[in-house]
Amino acid sequence: MSEIAGAHAVESYSYLGPAGTFTEAALAQVPQARGKIWLPVNNVGQALDDVVSGRSVAAMIAIENTVDGGVSASQDALAKIPNLRIIGEYLVNVNFVLVARPGTTLADVKVINAHPVAYGQSHLWLDANLPGHGHLPATSNVAAAASLFDNEFADAAIAPPTITDHHTLDVLAENIGDNPNAQTRFVLVSRSTVLPERTGSDKTSIIAELPDDTAGRLLEMLEQFATRGVNMSLLASRPIGDELGRYRFVIDLDGHVKDERVADALLGLKRFSPNVIFLGSYPRADKLPITVTQRYDNDAFTDARDWLRGLISGEPE
Repeated sequence: MSEIAGAHAVESYSYLGPAGTFTEAALAQVPQARGKIWLPVNNVGQALDDVVSGRSVAAMIAIENTVDGGVSASQDALAKIPNLRIIGEYLVNVNFVLVARPGTTLADVKVINAHPVAYGQSHLWLDANLPGHGHLPATSNVAAAASLFDNEFADAAIAPPTITDHHTLDVLAENIGDNPNAQTRFVLVSRSTVLPERTGSDKTSIIAELPDDTAGRLLEMLEQFATRGVNMSLLASRPIGDELGRYRFVIDLDGHVKDERVADALLGLKRFSPNVIFLGSYPRADKLPITVTQRYDNDAFTDARDWLRGLISGEPE
């Protein structure tokens, strides 16, 4: 990536802060971000605005988690802010601890400060151990813990296990997350239109709308992928917002836009959908190879085109 002209002599990367968040842990996995300026922000919109305005070359945002599915704020922002591309994805294992000011006991806890996602992922433990507690929303998991020092309304906070590296707090309970296998998927978003090269373990993200609400339209859209052997690893609907019943679809495809089957599917989708947003093709975080049957590999599409070209040119079969 090129350096930002003007204000920063060193490339900057934006992430949901402050220091110690899971988003920061995802950014720490990005080789090109090491040794650069990291800018903590309060929300997804601010992170992406940093990219659009040029304050940052890229922003790390949460896009999906194993408990709640897609992160709606991120999906909606990517749909509405033009000229953004996903250039990489990163996985972070997620668990939580309950922390409080030194000297606080579990019996003292009546109100908990927590990011809504963390709160939702810990509700079973909270209901079992702190029935009747109140919830005070926070902008991030670390902000929830940090606010305990100047917020007398909250008695405790849900935070990452590493929070005690940044703040002097007592840990009242560990491993309070409902799902011990919980992960959050993060994506690195930039303005770069340069596609990462194919690796054989890639993902392509798009957003598409249906042409109308005629019966069977969703099936027609999905057939663009099924008939070409393209697997979807994510299909989420989000309201467009102009009227009730109108939705756009956030879709992750297995494969790279330079894979023949994916390219052909996108061509079909573009003919069908009034609005297709290409968010990028990038290496999968899990590095699992994408396998397809022989009739859907690149050679099959190339052979089919050569066959048709021969028919049109009058070549003997």
